[in-house]
Amino acid sequence: MKVQAKVFLSGDLARALDERARRTRRSKSEITQAALAAFLSPDGHEAVEAALVRRLDRISRELERLDRDVTISNEALALLIKAWLTATPILSAADQRTQNAKGQERYAGFLEALARRLSSGRLLRNEVLEERDGKGEV
Repeated sequence: MKVQAKVFLSGDLARALDERARRTRRSKSEITQAALAAFLSPDGHEAVEAALVRRLDRISRELERLDRDVTISNEALALLIKAWLTATPILSAADQRTQNAKGQERYAGFLEALARRLSSGRLLRNEVLEERDGKGEV
């Protein structure tokens, strides 16, 4: 059984209701009834809160993964820099020009290899984690 009710809405709320009814192709009564049911439901706010908690948990897990990935990248970069500084001798000015040219060639090769690796989907991060998990480390 349906009972007719008369309510007063602010202009903004009435326009929003009209727009929603037009966009969703539902009656204003149907939208208003659903909104009132959600508002008056004893566990309505709990359902909203549960959905929000699930979203926050998902975001937290993603942030943890990003933090792990950044840590791996930073450590890999630090190891590379340390090895490079240890192995690279100081060059004279004449040798430095020659090495700069070779360095440009090697850098271009590095960029090509990086592009191939990224396009193949094989990521060092995954390999590191697979090796770590295979050794039983956490």
